[in-house]
Parts: sequence; C-alpha cells; structure tokens
Amino acid sequence: MSERKQIIPQYGPFAGMRVIDSGSLIAMPYAATLLADFGAEVIHIERPGVGDTLRVLAPFAKEDGKTVSTSWAQDGRNKLSLSLELNLKHPEVKELFFGLIKEADVFMENMVWLEKLGIRDEELLEVNPKLIIAHISGYGNPRFGGLPEYCDRASYDMIGQAFSGWMGLNGEKGGDPVVGKPWLNDFTSAYAAVFAVLAAYINVLKGGDGQIVDIAQFEVQASYCCDLYTSYPMAGRENTRSGNKSAAFQPYGLFKSKDGYDVALGAFGPGVYKRAIQAMNLDLEYFNYKDCSSGIEAVASEKGRELDAKTIEWCAARTAQEIEDAMAQFKVPCSRVMGAKDCLANEHYQKRNDFIKYEDQTLGKEVTAFGIVPKMSGTPGQVWRGAPSLGQDTTTILKELLGYDDAKIADLKEKNLI
Repeated sequence: MSERKQIIPQYGPFAGMRVIDSGSLIAMPYAATLLADFGAEVIHIERPGVGDTLRVLAPFAKEDGKTVSTSWAQDGRNKLSLSLELNLKHPEVKELFFGLIKEADVFMENMVWLEKLGIRDEELLEVNPKLIIAHISGYGNPRFGGLPEYCDRASYDMIGQAFSGWMGLNGEKGGDPVVGKPWLNDFTSAYAAVFAVLAAYINVLKGGDGQIVDIAQFEVQASYCCDLYTSYPMAGRENTRSGNKSAAFQPYGLFKSKDGYDVALGAFGPGVYKRAIQAMNLDLEYFNYKDCSSGIEAVASEKGRELDAKTIEWCAARTAQEIEDAMAQFKVPCSRVMGAKDCLANEHYQKRNDFIKYEDQTLGKEVTAFGIVPKMSGTPGQVWRGAPSLGQDTTTILKELLGYDDAKIADLKEKNLI
C-alpha cells in the first residue's frame, strides 16, 4: 500500500489506498463505497450546490428541518465529499484535479460528458503512470470496441437489464418482462468494477503500470445470464420467461403458507428432491425423481403436475414457520419472503451484527443501516463516519492533501469552483 498522508482512520485491507471518484447514483459510487467500507480513502467529487443525484432519491428522512435521502444515508457512508466544478477548462480546477490524481491510486467515473470536461485518460496517466482508471457506463468505452453510436448512448440500470437479455428471462410465462429491483444491474456492475480495480491494483503492487478498465453494464448483466448464450447455438433453445417456477425441476418456486406468507422452496438434484419429498411425508416411490423432476418432460407430465399440486396443498396447510422448520430438518433450502420489518426483527440478522448504527452527517443524528459485507476475521471493514453533507470535506482535502491556504481556497469559492 502507498505510504502517504491519510485523512480518514486506518482500518481494513485497503488502508492506504486512495480513490478519487466522480459521478452519481448507483453503480460507480456504490463500487467506491465497497472499497471505502474496507479502508480505502474515497474522495467523492460532487458539483457545488448540486451534489450526487442519489441525494435527491426518495424516500427521505427528516429531522429538525434537515432532509436526507435514505439511499444516500446507506450508500454514501465512509466517503469524503469534495465540492468541485469538475471542468478542466478552468486552469484552477485542472491544477487541483491533477494534484489529486498525483496522490491517488484509482480514478473511477460514470460521467456522460468526460471529453467535454477535458478529462482524457492519456493525460491522467502522464500525470500518474501508476493510476488505475475505471470507466463505468451502459454500453462501454469505444477504445475497447463496439459501435460508437451505442457507446455514446445514455443508459440506466433498467436499460442494461433490457439490452443484456436478462430482463427477457424474468417474469411470468407469457407475461411482460420484469425489472430486477432495486437497481440490480447497477449493483452487479459495482461488484464487477471492484473486481477489475483490485485486479489492476494488484498488478501495480507487483510493479506493473496503471491501466484503464472498462465496465459496460450490459456486459456485466449478460455474464449473469447462465446458459442464455450457449443454449441457443448449442441446443437450438432460446431461454424464455418461466416465472418463479423452474421448467426443469421441482419443487421449486414460491408457495403460499397458511398465514399468508410467500415461501421460497427449492429442491434441485435427486438428493435434495428426495429430502423434500420426505419432509412433506409424500410417497417417494410414487413421486420418484425420474417421473417428477428429472427434466422438462417430467415436470410437465401428469405425475409432475400432481406433485406440484401436492406441494401447494402441503404448504397451504402450514404456517411459514412450520414449513421452514420441516424443510430445515431435512436440509432443504427454504425461506419465507421477508420484508424490512421481518429482517430487522430476525434473530439471525441480529446475531450476525448485520444492522449497525452511525451518525448521518446531514441529519446530525444516529441512523440504523445495513452493515459490512463480507465479514473478515483479520482485517474487517468498518464504518468510520456516516454519509457526508455536500462539500463537507472540501477545505480539509485542499489543505491537508494539496497544501492550499485560506486565500487560495477563498478565491476558488468566489469563482464558484468549489
């Protein structure tokens, strides 16, 4: 790790890593949050007076006339907020930004107008040859291929789900495609970005040079589509929507309990299938795996449909807890569909310390949020501070990292550049 002055406390496996990020909403900022949760010092550049768009995403929490997005309170944590009009056509901004780039390991962005703002990869790598530059976009950076007119398109999470083929797999058979929520493609892209950044960072630590990594959101989601792109050319089968059930094996799907819960129950493979039949106290010889669950034909057969009806009937006669207990006894995967209230009250969540408290910097009060994932025995992550208010750390960053004095900072404020 780099030996340099740090503003934040030292913790986690990424202590010493510095990340500069610019952009808004989910994919790129969440990737930076994941790094920050494990010790990276993340400087989040936000436009003066505007800030990250996530700040205005409803719903909101209010306290003494102050308002904060609950999404920002969750995902903006552990970051330093730098208020900066990031347009390198201003000489003062270029000096400031390049000063930060010299002191950084990673620059991450998901901005639409990068070239118009004067930010060019080659110039950044001249300033810092060890820099890792991560571009996150809907359709990818044209230097890695693709049609320029596609690379230039605007995109959101939902667009990536649609263009990747993912959305076409989700929804009821014969029904409309369903969008995966919340922001599924954004979150999968964030994890892909973290993987790419860390791979490039390890290369630098081994003595290699910095490089550019390109995360196209549609490609990330396409990579989650399992056999979608092999089934068609290899087996002549175009995978389509099948709802919550599987066309190829059972029992698998959502089943309604006596007390009104939807219960997810899944038995894939002959071993788990046998245990599921035993848990429901059904005749295993009659409802054997070959006849009922060994493939598409078996599931659709008369006996296969009879088993589905028996499963529905068995679940409807029991509470969600009774279903879970019976399936747990036979090691069959099963869970009721939980909501926030259920999760917050669940003892397993509580015993794993999944809900933590920290002070939100906008409200100035303690909030409850989801904690650090994954858990580590030797170098765990932590939350050193809640989500910052807009520009909260601007003066500290300019003074401590770049050596700016009060007069220089005042001049930037007068010009509305910070």
